[in-house]
Amino acid sequence: MRFACIVFPGSNCDVDMYHAIRDELGEEVEYVWHTETNLDSYDGILLPGGFSYGDYLRCGAIARFSNVMEAVKKAAQEGKPVLGVCNGFQVLLEAGLLPGAMRRNTNLKFICRPVTLIVENNETMFTTGYDPKQEITIPVAHGEGNYYCDEETLKKLEANKQIVFKYKNNPNGSIIDIAGITNEQGNVLGMMPHPERAVDELLGSKDGLLLFKSILRNWREAHVLTS
Repeated sequence: MRFACIVFPGSNCDVDMYHAIRDELGEEVEYVWHTETNLDSYDGILLPGGFSYGDYLRCGAIARFSNVMEAVKKAAQEGKPVLGVCNGFQVLLEAGLLPGAMRRNTNLKFICRPVTLIVENNETMFTTGYDPKQEITIPVAHGEGNYYCDEETLKKLEANKQIVFKYKNNPNGSIIDIAGITNEQGNVLGMMPHPERAVDELLGSKDGLLLFKSILRNWREAHVLTS
């Protein structure tokens, strides 16, 4: 499986994402600069965390206009897995690939620590490696991770099982403890915690590695002939 790791000016978790895919998952991955306009040769798209364009104006609000985002939208429409982590999640929201918006943490402070997540939906292409309601440890690092949506959108998220991860102890004020959601088709996931920073016990947890293994396993079952 071949992944594209999208890099915007200000991305700073791209190296962690690259390491997770190449060294821990054992799959091919390439850095792709934000000016690229074609992602057809990639099987999966990764939007890492950081501070795209310095997060000036609003997190992800400038990155959404990057040339590469039209190619990301095309990949999403084709059903390819698209994962946005932290700033990548914010970019997906700003680009309209996921519903809702992100606000400042309720305490107005930057939070950087491991948190416990609850796997709300283990039937997506990103989470089949987990058990239902499994508790996992993955770190967060953000000042603007307070996910919000209106009541109508929230009902749709719940009805379509688009809420994938919730916080056990909500660190940022996110509505009904949401930590990660998918689009209606289930192939675009945005989450504030960093699975790429939880891929080895030396990092304090390897719970994030199961997310990447889930992507790989589901892709192989869909695209690789075994007989």
